[in-house]
Amino acid sequence: MMPKQAFLNTYIDNLSMTETVSAVDGMVKAKKKSYVVAVNTDVIIKIDQDQELKEIVDKADLTVVDGQPLVWVARRRGIPLKERVSGSDLVPKLCELASKKGYKIFIIGGKDGVADNAKKNLEKDFNGIKVVGTYAPPFGFEKDVKELKKINKMISDVKPDLLFACFGCPKQEKWIYENISKYTATVSVCAGATVDFLAGNVKRAPKWMSNMGLEWLYRFTRQPRRLFKRYFVDDLAIFRIMRKYK
Repeated sequence: MMPKQAFLNTYIDNLSMTETVSAVDGMVKAKKKSYVVAVNTDVIIKIDQDQELKEIVDKADLTVVDGQPLVWVARRRGIPLKERVSGSDLVPKLCELASKKGYKIFIIGGKDGVADNAKKNLEKDFNGIKVVGTYAPPFGFEKDVKELKKINKMISDVKPDLLFACFGCPKQEKWIYENISKYTATVSVCAGATVDFLAGNVKRAPKWMSNMGLEWLYRFTRQPRRLFKRYFVDDLAIFRIMRKYK
């Protein structure tokens, strides 16, 4: 892979979706314990306020850009990105890879039953896929030493090639970083809300909206009360960050 390049307040891998899947495949083949993060506007804003999260994102083995707004920002900065690589698009591609290569998958996150439904749907969609474990941790698990040990053992017992952590940022990034040396899984992927998409609980935006960078608008119309502050208050900080990191 090419060296990472500086982008706003972090560093990114300028890869297409195909190249990203190939890179993860290479990590699995090499048995290289690694973790993958996807940065969108929300993550960029959070790492500007959270030094621990910034360090975790900066040190990621693979950092892809998720979110059309950041693709536009990169273009204005003279850094044309090959492709937007969203976690919700990447994970199904990795599931397809896993079904072909016989890689084992573990899904952690979501509410009770969501990861199990995701497993059932994946088994319908991908012939021979090996989802060897799912788990929905209780609220506050990341501060519970006994629960963390239980989770790490659960993962290590089945030794997945791919671990999809679906807690949202920054919980998933911090959990992986703090526990990756304690569980046996080859590649850990920060997958956000992907488990809900895989389970069918949340519908993806139509392809034309996604291609035009309007997936956020589609999500907002579905959950306006939950997402208003994030999209129309918190995310405005991206303009300050753009000025700060000229």
